[in-house]
Amino acid sequence: MNHLWSPWRSTYIQSFSESKQSGDCFLCDASQSHAQDSLLIGESPHSIIIMNRYPYNAGHVLLSPKRHCADLLMLSDEEYLDLMHLTRSMQAVLVATYAPHGFNIGMNLGEAGGAGVPGHLHVHIVPRWNGDTNFMSTVADAKVISSSMETIVTELKANFLKIMQSTEPDRGTAL
Repeated sequence: MNHLWSPWRSTYIQSFSESKQSGDCFLCDASQSHAQDSLLIGESPHSIIIMNRYPYNAGHVLLSPKRHCADLLMLSDEEYLDLMHLTRSMQAVLVATYAPHGFNIGMNLGEAGGAGVPGHLHVHIVPRWNGDTNFMSTVADAKVISSSMETIVTELKANFLKIMQSTEPDRGTAL
C-alpha cells in the first residue's frame, strides 16, 4: 500500500479534537452567527453553506443542516430536500464562479465513515480541475491555493446571491 503524507492536516485534526473536548460545534456556531468576518456564504430555511477552513481546493465548501443532526436518517423530509436543493445550487455557483472541470461531492457519516465532525452531518463540495494535484503537497508539505479565503468567500457570496435570486428566490440568501 502506498501512503500519501499530509502533515499540514494536523492543524485541522487538532481543531476537531479541541472541539470534541469542549463540546463546541463549529457548524452550529456558524448557523447562529452572521458575523461579517465569518466564512458563511449563504443559507436556506434549513441549511447553511460555509467555506471549509482547511480546503483541499479553492472553493471547497461545506453545507449542513442548521439543526445539529448526525445522520441523514435523522433529517425530516423538508430538511433533507432543502439540503439537497442547496447542494445543487452551490454546485451551480461554483461552476459560475470558477468553471471547474469536475467535482467531488459527498458526506462522511460517523467516525468509522471518516466524519471529522461526527455529530453534525455536512456535505463537502470540492471543485476539481485537471491537474489540480501536484508535487507541492508531497514534497513541500503545502497545498497551493491561489486565492485568499476572503476573496473566495466574497466571490461565492456574490454569485450565490445572483443564482439564488434568478432560480429560487425563496430558497436561500447570501450572508
